[in-house]
Amino acid sequence: MNKLTAPIRKAIIPAAGFGTRLFPATKAVKKELLPIIDGQGRVKPTILAIVEEAISAGIEEVAIIVQPGECHLFESFLKAPLNPHHYNKLSPENKAYSEYLQELGEKITLLIQEVQEGYGHAVFCAKDWVSDEPFLLFLGDHVYLSDTELSCASQLVEVYNRVGKSTVALTVTPGEEIYHCGCVTGNWQNYEDILSLTQVCEKPDLDYARKHLKVEGLTGDRFLTVFGIYALTPTIFDFLEANIRNNLREKGEFQLTTSLEQVRQAEGMYGYQIKGRCFDTGMPDAYYQTFIEFRQG
Repeated sequence: MNKLTAPIRKAIIPAAGFGTRLFPATKAVKKELLPIIDGQGRVKPTILAIVEEAISAGIEEVAIIVQPGECHLFESFLKAPLNPHHYNKLSPENKAYSEYLQELGEKITLLIQEVQEGYGHAVFCAKDWVSDEPFLLFLGDHVYLSDTELSCASQLVEVYNRVGKSTVALTVTPGEEIYHCGCVTGNWQNYEDILSLTQVCEKPDLDYARKHLKVEGLTGDRFLTVFGIYALTPTIFDFLEANIRNNLREKGEFQLTTSLEQVRQAEGMYGYQIKGRCFDTGMPDAYYQTFIEFRQG
């Protein structure tokens, strides 16, 4: 295990999608700005919960990938101060939180994805900003609750620091749901909940998963799927760039999973079964469930 791994200081959150599954609400409000309620009863946009998850893991800088013409939507929340008239109406607690948001905004950079051509393409838009550093990557519509004192992102960073290679956060998913998930298989290491990956597969069907993606210890139709957080080395950008240059698409888009599998083959990759839960706010029923379970903590 590599104990001299460069520290992860940066995080990327792609937020340039339209949110088709939440239409027509997303005609009025960006998917990432739809509200949730946290365990303290604070109503906040989803994107804030993701940024706070990143900061909990020691992240110093966060890049949010947005569509052209939408910077002002995120700037008005994350960077613009509240006007004095509204600020003076806040409780002392919320005044302090407003100031905290201003400090948080200083850590955020907005990057433009000129054309929406897939999750992998969105990540590639941050290549120059990331430079030659490892980074955390989050889905733009997932929020997380840890079952331990360490946040979910902190758990992943801790494992990355131990193994010194790209590491994917994982969760157990029943077979009937894996058709819309990234799925992995591999071999358990002599370290708790760490898997040396032997395949990364995008949205497999159940028959394929039964034949190729079983993992020791998971009985029945249960598989390890992507949790929504990745700790990645900058090598991923080399493969993303090559795939974009050569127009290698899957289902019409540049997928991240394709490049993850290439990184795995080139330098190895690990998975870690997170002690916690993730909530997909990008689907109506899951978004509704998030209101209940995320609020309960």
